[in-house]
Parts: sequence; C-alpha cells; structure tokens
Amino acid sequence: MADSGIPFINTPLASLLQGKLTSLLGKTSGYIENLPEDVKRRVHGLKHHQSEHAKLEARFQEEILTLEKKYLELYKPLYEKRAKIVRGELEPTDEEVKVGETLDEEETSHSEIGKPDVVAEKERITEIMSGPQKGIPEFWLTSMKNLITIAEMITERDEEALKYLIDIRMSYLEKPGFRLEFEFEENPFFTNKILVKTYYYQEEPGYGGDFVYDYAKGTEIEWKDGKDLTVTIETRKQKHKGTNKTRVVKTTVPAETFFQFFNPPAVPENDENEDDDEHLDERLELDYQIGEDIKEKLIPRAIDWYTGKALKYEEIEEVEDFEEGFFVGDDDEDDDDDDDDDDDDEEDQDAANRNPDQPECKQQ
Repeated sequence: MADSGIPFINTPLASLLQGKLTSLLGKTSGYIENLPEDVKRRVHGLKHHQSEHAKLEARFQEEILTLEKKYLELYKPLYEKRAKIVRGELEPTDEEVKVGETLDEEETSHSEIGKPDVVAEKERITEIMSGPQKGIPEFWLTSMKNLITIAEMITERDEEALKYLIDIRMSYLEKPGFRLEFEFEENPFFTNKILVKTYYYQEEPGYGGDFVYDYAKGTEIEWKDGKDLTVTIETRKQKHKGTNKTRVVKTTVPAETFFQFFNPPAVPENDENEDDDEHLDERLELDYQIGEDIKEKLIPRAIDWYTGKALKYEEIEEVEDFEEGFFVGDDDEDDDDDDDDDDDDEEDQDAANRNPDQPECKQQ
C-alpha cells in the first residue's frame, strides 16, 4: 500500500490543474447530452462496465491489504528478534553473523561509493560507544537520521531523547488504517513508555479502488518538568515607563521538534477556518508521507538505513527550503522586541494572543 490514493498535490502546475478541475465539477459541456440516442445508449452501457471494473478494483485493494496483513504476521518474528538484539536481550548466532559478514563483503565489493573516512568515523563512534556496550546503541536514531523525510525533523535537542528509542513497530487496524508504535526506555524527558501515531483511511475507497487517507491521531506526550521539547522559554527584560522599574518576562513559544509528529495537523470542523491556513494541505500531505516512509521504508529495512545501504536506492530530489509559514503557527505575529511597555495589561494581552499549540517550524 505504498500508493495510498491520498488526494494531495503539491506541484504548482498540478495544483493549478486541480483548481481548474474542481471548478468544473458538476458542470457539463453538453457534449454527451447532444449525442445521437443510439450513441448515447452505448455510452451508458460502457458506464455500467466501468462500474463493474471499479468493483473489481476495490476487491483488488482489499486483497492486497489482506496479503499485507498476512505477511506482516510472517515478518513479526524477524522484527521481534531484531528488537531483542538492538536492546541487548539476544545475541545473534555464529551462523547468522557469518551470513551477515558474507553479505557485507559482497555489498562492499559491488559498491560504487568511495571509501569512508575511517578515522573520522572511528572518532565519532568512540564518542558514542566507549567501553562494553549493550545491544546496538542509538540504532533507531541513526536509522532515522539517514531517512531524509525524518532527518529534516530531528533537532539536536531531539537526539538526546531519541537515543532512548528502542523499537518502532507497525500494525494494521480492523478498519482501514495503520498504527505506528515508538517504544522508549526510561528516560529523563517523558513518562510514556510507548508513543503511538495512528493513520485512518476513509471507509469508502477512492477512484480506482485505492484507500484514501482521512486523518491521524497521536499520543499526548507526558513531559517531565522542564523537559518539553515542543516549546522553548524566551526571556527578556521589560522596563515600565511609569515606574522606571525593570522586570524579567518569560514567554513560552513553540519549538521545532520531531515530537510534533505526535500532534498532527487536522482539518478544521468549520470549513471556513481552513482558509486561515494556506499550507494545511501541504502539512497534511507531509505528515502522511512521513508515516508512510516509516511504515514502508524504515521498519522493514531498518538495518539498511542504519548502515546507510538504503541510501543507494533512495531517489534524492533537490530539496528547496520551504517558504515561510509551511508548518503550523508561522504567521505574522512577531515577538515584541520593545523593552518599554506603557501598560502591563497590554503585554498580558499580547501574550494571550500567542498560540503555543501551533509551533513555528521550518525544514532543516
């Protein structure tokens, strides 16, 4: 189900065409109505055949989903062994190691990539792994940083928390959709042991029988005191004109972080509010694409992302910086840099106008 049928288009030309086609929905050119009756009859007959084709397409997608569910169950024992090795609960057998070494030699001999900077890599690894190690430290963090759609979301602050990530799992829902589970060790950032992101498809299939993405929900993260990575505290001095006294004002502002992934964008219940966020469709599409990449790329081939092998098969497109306002909360409200306020009530009102639930965030 790599192709989900998600109805989002992000190229300027495609968006223009989509707008044009949307304006034509429900309209008719009069061509069909003015056909000769015998030709019109045949057209109606073909519509019947098309409807039968659509039924078969829907069955096709359902059977693909059934097959994916079947093979996920077959994959699970392999994923469970992987998780135990990563956590240090299981050691691979000599035979497994021998096969892995052979595969590694074959891949190296056929690789067209230049030799790595062994000295630099050794220094970096020494910083991470000094002394005896349990399992494979930072396995999932390293894997995620090699997958571009995810790497662009991870900040230096996030890395400290993601070092405690010990497994990522996927499961299908009873109704169309899938669930991603991120399991963490005990850590100084939040109390949740598992963070969940769930993607739901529409009940009715789309054109061509594909499942169509509907919405997503994420776990509410229970941050420990002072460890919330989704916000930062800005401190500034403020001087009152009337009393000439200076005080320190602290303001909570949204922060760039991978953990906003668990607070996905949503379509407003009131359609009128959708116009207030011109980048909503792009953010919805990006959020879904990240979930698909985790499901279809990261989880099945985690070791290849960890070693970097998967990068050889990844189509890297030129990525331009997203324009201002691509993510939630990027608006015209700038921080007030004036140190002098005539009235404390005005400052309190300015702070109230901020929306800390909508972070200003750019792709790195």
